[in-house]
Amino acid sequence: MDSSVGHRKRALRAELRERRQNLTSSEREAAAAGLTQNLQSIVLDLSARSISCYLSGQNEPNTRPFLNWAEAEGLRVLFPVSREDGLLDWTVGESQEEFEGVAGMPEAVGTLLGPIAINDVDLIIVPAAAVDATGLRMGWGRGYYDKTLGSMEKCPPVYAVVYDSEFVDEVPREVHDQPVNGLVTPTRIIAF
Repeated sequence: MDSSVGHRKRALRAELRERRQNLTSSEREAAAAGLTQNLQSIVLDLSARSISCYLSGQNEPNTRPFLNWAEAEGLRVLFPVSREDGLLDWTVGESQEEFEGVAGMPEAVGTLLGPIAINDVDLIIVPAAAVDATGLRMGWGRGYYDKTLGSMEKCPPVYAVVYDSEFVDEVPREVHDQPVNGLVTPTRIIAF
């Protein structure tokens, strides 16, 4: 890794973490409502019947109201489950339970379907620290999604979920970083 790129990524991630921690509960609630509406719109526009989406952590944009809607609509939802080897397994989370995964994030409990299960979805919704104007996504540094997206033969549309202030002009880029097809914020949907 180019050390200057690594330093710039760490600095940007620290700034974004602090911003997220400083959001008020009313700001978080308003953001969740907007995100839910925008994510629903993407699903409906794509006529998606099967999606992949993560369970949001405490300081992440809240995907849970959207996931409740998706379940009520009968969509098949695959949830990521992190592995020690840096890959992602997938589950439909049939037990409705959660645990803290390898990376410290909430993950669904259920039968593991293996890393290639993601190939069968119509839409992939990923977390991000920031997304830039070219569609480059910067994650939180573990590389799970870069590995997954980079290994897919035929990838459906991938949308990153961020707060409005996390759509930036440019994020530091490394060779393994994977772009996304669009982003969803509480106030907008942008396709690249």
